[in-house]
Amino acid sequence: MELCNAFLSIKTRIPHHLHCNFNRFSINSVSSVSLPSSTNLAQTLQADALETLEWFSVCRQLSSFTSTSMGLSAARNSRFPLGRNLEESRKLLNQTTAGLALPQPLNFSGIEDISSIVDSSVSGRLASIGELCAVRRTLRSARQLFEQLTEISSDSKRYLSLTEILDDCDFLIELEQKIAYCIDCKLSIILDRASEDLEFIRFERKSNMENLDSLLKRVSEQIYQAGGIDKPLVTKRRSRMCVGIRASYKSLLPDCVILSTSSSGVTYFVEPKDVVELNNQEVALANSEKVEEKAILSLLTSEIAESNTKIKILLDRLLELDLALARAAHAKWIKGVCPFLHSDSETCRTGDSLLVDIEGIRHPLLLESSMRVSLDSDDDEQSVMETEPSDFPVAIDIKVGCDTKVVVISGPNTGGKTATMKTLGLASIMSKAGMFLPALKHPRLPWFDLVLADIGDHQSLEQSLSTFSGHISQLSKILKVASKESLVLLDEIGSGTDPSEGVALSTSILQYLKDRVNLAVVTTHYADLTRLKEVDNRYENAAMEFSLETLQPTYRIIWGSTGDSNALSIARSIGFDEKIIQNAQNWVSKLVPEKQQKRQNSIYQSLNKEKIKLEDQAQKAASYLSDVLTLFNEIKDEAEDLDKREAALKAKETQKVREEIVAAKRRIEKIVNDFDCRIRAANPEQFGILIKKSESEIASIVEAYCPSDGLLSITEDDNDGSFTPRIGEQVYVKKLGKLATIVEANQDDDDILVQYGKIRVRVNKSNIKPLSNNKTKSKIPLTRSRTKDLNRNLGNQLEGSKSEEAPYGAIVQTSKNTVDLRGMRIEEASHYLDIAISSSAPKSVLFVIHGMGTGVIKERAIEILRKHPRVEKFEQESAVNYGCTVAYIKL
Repeated sequence: MELCNAFLSIKTRIPHHLHCNFNRFSINSVSSVSLPSSTNLAQTLQADALETLEWFSVCRQLSSFTSTSMGLSAARNSRFPLGRNLEESRKLLNQTTAGLALPQPLNFSGIEDISSIVDSSVSGRLASIGELCAVRRTLRSARQLFEQLTEISSDSKRYLSLTEILDDCDFLIELEQKIAYCIDCKLSIILDRASEDLEFIRFERKSNMENLDSLLKRVSEQIYQAGGIDKPLVTKRRSRMCVGIRASYKSLLPDCVILSTSSSGVTYFVEPKDVVELNNQEVALANSEKVEEKAILSLLTSEIAESNTKIKILLDRLLELDLALARAAHAKWIKGVCPFLHSDSETCRTGDSLLVDIEGIRHPLLLESSMRVSLDSDDDEQSVMETEPSDFPVAIDIKVGCDTKVVVISGPNTGGKTATMKTLGLASIMSKAGMFLPALKHPRLPWFDLVLADIGDHQSLEQSLSTFSGHISQLSKILKVASKESLVLLDEIGSGTDPSEGVALSTSILQYLKDRVNLAVVTTHYADLTRLKEVDNRYENAAMEFSLETLQPTYRIIWGSTGDSNALSIARSIGFDEKIIQNAQNWVSKLVPEKQQKRQNSIYQSLNKEKIKLEDQAQKAASYLSDVLTLFNEIKDEAEDLDKREAALKAKETQKVREEIVAAKRRIEKIVNDFDCRIRAANPEQFGILIKKSESEIASIVEAYCPSDGLLSITEDDNDGSFTPRIGEQVYVKKLGKLATIVEANQDDDDILVQYGKIRVRVNKSNIKPLSNNKTKSKIPLTRSRTKDLNRNLGNQLEGSKSEEAPYGAIVQTSKNTVDLRGMRIEEASHYLDIAISSSAPKSVLFVIHGMGTGVIKERAIEILRKHPRVEKFEQESAVNYGCTVAYIKL
């Protein structure tokens, strides 16, 4: 079977550049990523170290920033790419940098993990319509994604590291078009044009079905006419078309075939003799259609199977791009900076004095707890809000000299020694993976081939291992696989055994490591290990700071210093017996050399005070700078937007005035046209009434668009203190630039409460201006000229007519004579309605919108209107004014 020639004539081919390196970055397992050529032991130790450093928690943290199901699964299962050498890690970092610089997010919608569909197609299982549509959506979305990325990067080379991910991939446009040509994915059906045989079969089936349906409808109508059924019934039973008939009228269709009966047995579903052949043909054509559709699906499935390698490569590249952008989003979230990875040879060549130079780094997992998630009530979108990291987690500096091979960290328990060591190990793994670090400035650190760690208790009852035996067993394995490019992290080295033997063994291990690894970091309580620096400059000491005033650790690290365990101070702080503490101090004074005691009491405290003083000064300077920059930016933004806001406000007000003028003209023209029609059909006695009524309607329109008897103007002179505010009076609030109504005024208080719209605010009397009414009443030229014309035409007939007064004129609702009480409480609505009635002009109407709801506001409004002295009468809601009561105000 072949696809239609029409499709074959329009299909497009693209060059099949399959030079993609499918395994550029290993993402199948973490252990295989980190090791270029390692044994199973090295892989096991590396996996143990990643688990100890909680790398998997960082990967799960990163998974929330992925855009595809493939990226989410890879991150959650820690199948995250790590550079197998320095060049690959730098390439990953370049991808992250490019992702941060993207001006707009890339569209990953439509991309699905179709690897299982490809695998099942290769195994020979027939792909369904839904699966084929998923393949088509993924191929189309991948191509559109590449086009979007190409368009973004057309003007700059800074995105080159992202575009090259998809540059040499085959997007299988021909396969995508074949699926689109054969299948309608919106309706999930195979189209007639998929093959000539399918088109012919469906045409024949449609024609046969029309004949079958026509014949059955005619037979069913005859049965209905003969009383054999309540209404004509054509249905399908056992895959055959039939009609319904009462059992007692079966004789109307001799030689019919009974296919089924109703549950009550009253109705038979029978196949008339004349439609048997048509039904047979329908069944045969339906079977042929299914066979042809299966053949089309089989053809498309085989196309997918043949392209499985290309599809798998494309999926891998899409995953790589998704993870690169996830790293960029994660870097933005933690406010990370790009680390600089180097080799030992580069460090020596550039003459840099530091092997590791990381300033102000925070542990990424501890940093997560300082973030908060809030829900924006305006747009109902969940957004991540960041708190400025200040006290937690504590930022530390890691400074390791270029010649240093072993760092010994000492200090009190729970002082942060292990956390510091874990932070360095995790920073090394994150840098290899192309992730930014939550640090300051430009962190530098070496590229390590292995990060090996012995942290925690390796005690095992099953293997008969004590704490010491567990540590020694793990350490023995680490020493076997460590290389000149490895980072080794050892926690509490030599602990769990006799102190003298522990010190001897630890010293020997550190002397072994200094010649065989790139860097080793160990924590200890043994003071003897801190003296190794005195005999070999390849050792470095670091101490965790401890406050003697609060007897609490500060979790800050002091490089080049040694720390004390402060066991006696901690014991005293928790209430230990003072006699025991004093006795212990006597023993310490005998055991600790006099030189060390002097150093502790003088140099350490002096340096500590100086350090605290400098940190306070730096924090104050940074705070002042931040405040100045914030104020500068606010003033700059306000200055830039001032002209735009003024122009926009003028344009808005001008447009509003124009619209009101057009609306007023239309209403007046309508009144004039209505007057012309009425005057032609009216008697001479009615002319005066019609004229006054039209004039009154026009006057009410003018009054609605012109406040009071004229235009309200703001007094030019500032408030000199003689102005006495009255409740219900309109004033101009200078600071707001708006007209407002006085709601509350106290003679003994300079602050008054005003309201504009639904907003109430207190302002000082000096910030308001009274409004002066222009007493000149303007006449309506159009109405007066129209009256003179009518007088000339009618002569003296107007003198004998007795026209009736129209005291309230036309009832026209505007924003100025409407008070909306919906959504208010009863007390607020009562107060608001009272002000509206008091401020209404004499002989005017007031539209009170109270809505329906529970009816409480409506009842209260009617009660106030009934009792208020200024209300002459009121009309309750009607079909025209639903939920609104019209009140007539007295003189």
